[in-house]
Formats: sequence, structure tokens, C-alpha cells
Amino acid sequence: MWGWRKRGADRVDCVACGASVDRSSAREYDKEGDRWNREAKEFEHVCKPCYRELCHQPRAELETLLLDVEGDGGLSRDEFLRRYDELVTERYGSLESK
Repeated sequence: MWGWRKRGADRVDCVACGASVDRSSAREYDKEGDRWNREAKEFEHVCKPCYRELCHQPRAELETLLLDVEGDGGLSRDEFLRRYDELVTERYGSLESK
């Protein structure tokens, strides 16, 4: 009987902090939020300490929202955050109204 074979690298880099960790000590991260659909995807990895700090709320519209905020790109951090806040408030209302 053939033994189990490791797939891919033994070590991966955490996309959050940059640490190089054993693949078994990392969690797969899928920016689309659908790690179960594995067809034609390359996953990024997050170390366990960073994974615990992640927000695990649904993010179905986040990618589109960020692209809408970014527009043509080249925004300063402050401008990006201002436009993000405006667009979130426009689409979902203010936090105070919730």
C-alpha cells in the first residue's frame, strides 16, 4: 500500500506577519471566503496566532467594496479610509443607526 504523500511545501509564509512556519502549523486562507471550493485555487496561509486574531465574520461583498473604494488606485491611506467610510455608510448605514 502506498503511504500518504505530502503535497506542496513543508513550510509556508504567513500573509499576515510574514513568519515562515510548518504547513501543519498554519491555516489556509482564502480571500474569497470559500475554502471548500478548491478547484483552480492557490491558497495563502496564516500562522495560528494570526489566525486567532482574524475576524471570522462573512465577507461576501468585501472584495467588491474594496475595489469600488480604490477606483483608479493611487490613493493615500487617509483618502482610502475616508472613501471606505463614506461608501460603507452609503451602502449599509452608519454604525450609530444600527
